Amino acid sequence: MIDRNTIEQIMDAAKVEEVVSDFVALRKRGVNMIGLCPFHNEKTPSFTVSPSKNLWKCFGCGKGGKPVHFIMEHEQLSYPDALRWLAKKYHIEIKERELSDEEKREQSMRESMFVVNQYAQQYFTDTLHTTDEGKAIGLNYFRHRGLRDETIKKFGLGYSLEKRDCFASTATKAGYNPEIIARTGVCYATDDGKLVDRFWGRVIFPVHTISGKVVAFGGRILQNNAKAAKYVNSPESEIYHKSDHLYGLYFSKQAIMQHDNCILVEGYLDVISMHQQGIQNVVASSGTSLTTGQIRLIHRFTNNVTLLYDGDKAGIKASLRGIDMLLEEGMNISVVLLPDGEDPDSYAQNHSTQEVEDYIKSNKVDFIRFKTNLLLGEAGDDPVSRASLIGDVVKSIAVVPNDILRSEYIKKCSEMLKVSEQLLVSETAKIRKQRAEEIYKRKQQGAEQPADSNIEPAEPQPANGNIQQEIIESYKNNPLYSKEKAIIQFILRNGERELLVPEDKINGIPSFTESVISHIHYSFESDAIAFSHPLYRQIFEEAVQYCNEPNFSAERHFLAHPNYEISSLTAELCGDRYMLSKFFSENSNNEERNEKAVLFEQTTRLAVAYKQSIVDELLKETMNKLKDPTIANDSNRYLEVMQNFKFLKETQQILNNVLKGYGFGNAALNV
Repeated sequence: MIDRNTIEQIMDAAKVEEVVSDFVALRKRGVNMIGLCPFHNEKTPSFTVSPSKNLWKCFGCGKGGKPVHFIMEHEQLSYPDALRWLAKKYHIEIKERELSDEEKREQSMRESMFVVNQYAQQYFTDTLHTTDEGKAIGLNYFRHRGLRDETIKKFGLGYSLEKRDCFASTATKAGYNPEIIARTGVCYATDDGKLVDRFWGRVIFPVHTISGKVVAFGGRILQNNAKAAKYVNSPESEIYHKSDHLYGLYFSKQAIMQHDNCILVEGYLDVISMHQQGIQNVVASSGTSLTTGQIRLIHRFTNNVTLLYDGDKAGIKASLRGIDMLLEEGMNISVVLLPDGEDPDSYAQNHSTQEVEDYIKSNKVDFIRFKTNLLLGEAGDDPVSRASLIGDVVKSIAVVPNDILRSEYIKKCSEMLKVSEQLLVSETAKIRKQRAEEIYKRKQQGAEQPADSNIEPAEPQPANGNIQQEIIESYKNNPLYSKEKAIIQFILRNGERELLVPEDKINGIPSFTESVISHIHYSFESDAIAFSHPLYRQIFEEAVQYCNEPNFSAERHFLAHPNYEISSLTAELCGDRYMLSKFFSENSNNEERNEKAVLFEQTTRLAVAYKQSIVDELLKETMNKLKDPTIANDSNRYLEVMQNFKFLKETQQILNNVLKGYGFGNAALNV
């Protein structure tokens, strides 16, 4: 377990804008920064980063917190592993006790798989550079393809020997668990339980997550073998879903943000050769059809995509569906066709950086012109084919979510195809209505949405499960929930501060100061009150325990709490700080005394309002008892319930009077 001092050191060092900007393109808006939320599908930024508060918050999906909570959500890490991630980024030494054997066995399977992948990547790289076979076959191939040594090193390229179990035997001898090795997909188990290398006899292309972890591999065979697939890729696993990864994004994300444009190609070598030529805002879908998950990855960094195609018409037509998916996600699309016989790899190898950039710039066309020109060549003068072409283009326009952009596309389509703009508007409206009805029907039937629909995906959860959210959801129907939340929020923001309890002349008690936490504690202890929400109860009891320690800060203490649910909840509740000074009296010259007095009034209001809510609930229960025939027919029980009802009504009135005495009135109860 990581000790608290180390956690606090990590929390202090981690700057939210630095952490988030590694994954999301941010731009300034006043004192804050905004971007597209990486945790749900949105086309208008609702994701806000506050450098001054060191907090992030999405007002679309509701997620938020400190840098550590962002890493947990984004990288699907446990709380301790997210802290380790930040410690590595900021070069902070982790101090923690030695894990027991049982705790080691319980470590995350996901993290173990990443460790195996990292070992495999290093093994393949070493094999490429240090073995005779690796140098003669693998290194010679990469150099023959025009890759320089620094490029080979940058992308971590490697080689797997012809021997079918070389990596498997090396990894198991090094102490790696055969089950975990097989789970990563680097190897697979035969029917007799033997571990076999998946990529034997191939050059290796590691696939990285957006944060740089090796998540999968692609292997290309170099010998002419009609029975063997040219490329073999890692299978789906707990850590790898190919539809959610783009090859090269880890190396390209900064350049994509800098150019505000992402160039999308097809293969590994297309990306690598373009990078080597200095054009680094390039990623690949790695031979798979473009997916919604991949598009949303791009969308975090830019709204603009340039599709770079070779002259293969069959391949281009197969990619048209990807264009529609990009449009549906609100992307601005340009298309560039390379000269016949060229692909991004060969063109980058045979031309200078300036020539490649100039060609892309001068040959870039919008998707309407590209799709229309492509299909017009096939349709010719045949009216049926032209009608089909128009319908195809209109279907693409119909998925564009932005009304203004959709209108501009319709105008351009009308000009190019010599078709009435009003007709195109009408057809587009029909298609959009039909799609909306289909989506509505699927919702009503509870059917699974297709991958290219505009339906929001399920939100990703941290690897250990968001227990806090489950608890909160289960207590939302509790009428005391909002009052307890308000008190805990107030404690987290002000718990250690001193308030001024006014003089009690009737009982001869002079005024005195005490902390906000102590004041609430004594108030609740006298009435034997405890929070109903388990997390709030734990926070309150721990705050009481530590409040008298020197330099105690409630916010700091609970933000650095070893329990993720408490740390995350604290970040959420501390995210919207207000100025206490607005409550100060304008007529007093003693500002310090006023602040302490205001703190007393605010604390008292919250405590009394909570007690009032408890009494209200007890009154409801008592009223229900009075309506119960079994009690109504029993005079003794009925009298007892009536006396309790009278006591509760009197208590309710006393609490109201207390609130009114501080000038809050009944409105104060609506905390």
